[in-house]
Amino acid sequence: MSNADEQAGPTVSGTLAHRVPDLGALELLLAVARLGSLGGAARELGITQPAASSRIRSMERQLGVALVDRSPRGSRLTDAGALVTDWARRIVEAAEAFDVGAQALRVRRDSRLRVAASMTIAEYLLPGWLLALRAQRPDTAVSLHAGNSTVVAERLLSDEADLGFVEGLSVPAGLDSAVIAHDRLIVVTAPAHAWARRRRSLAAEELASTPLILREKGSGTRQVLDAALGGLARPLIELSSTTAVKAAAVSGAGPAVLSELAVGEELAMRRLVSVPLDGVALARDLRAVWPTGHRPTGPARDLLSLTRG
Repeated sequence: MSNADEQAGPTVSGTLAHRVPDLGALELLLAVARLGSLGGAARELGITQPAASSRIRSMERQLGVALVDRSPRGSRLTDAGALVTDWARRIVEAAEAFDVGAQALRVRRDSRLRVAASMTIAEYLLPGWLLALRAQRPDTAVSLHAGNSTVVAERLLSDEADLGFVEGLSVPAGLDSAVIAHDRLIVVTAPAHAWARRRRSLAAEELASTPLILREKGSGTRQVLDAALGGLARPLIELSSTTAVKAAAVSGAGPAVLSELAVGEELAMRRLVSVPLDGVALARDLRAVWPTGHRPTGPARDLLSLTRG
């Protein structure tokens, strides 16, 4: 039976993907045309000769025409095969251009990383993570925008950041998240403050009734404190960075509520004193966040992996 007798009628319905041979089949046909041998084409493409024969037959059935005449002396394109080969060459060249463009996009994506982080994470955790990322990806330029949790969410949702980090009790709307660490807020004062010498733990009512040096509303630190005190925290001063709150507390301006991560050095050197609390839950999760349904890729994915190391 000849090749032509083996052909079914051409497929005339269905999607383009069902009517047009895949790239692997077209590359095989081009190799047969160039080498004049189905076996040689199979070897060049790293497949077996039976697999190559099967692929050619499948393509012939799909198109409804014979493409290759096989004989002991080799494989020769039919007239239809020569015409299809010309079309195949254009498709493969277009696919190669597509691949080059896609690689360029990946290179451009991987050449930069935009991070948005709330203040405590930006100041006390991210520097170490970014140093580790630089060792893995020395050619990636990283930009960091530090702000409160609300600002981090806004930058992610407006495509001004690739990955974010927040400290609040909840995940902002429109974002997916993963817990990367745990933290605890503590009450601290300067050594000269009366609370530094108290013998009993501080109750929630006393904490709520005392003016405190606080982070601004919208920050993760403030969200946790407001939730613990039922929104009754009284601000003595509201400041927009952990460093500013810490400096004000060290100066003796008043008690402050800060991340345990942020005050380790000050507690060790007795510039600040931790005040014990009774019945106030100030633990929180630290989270990486990204737009819902857009899992981090490239450098953002690598940075996320480092936070869990």
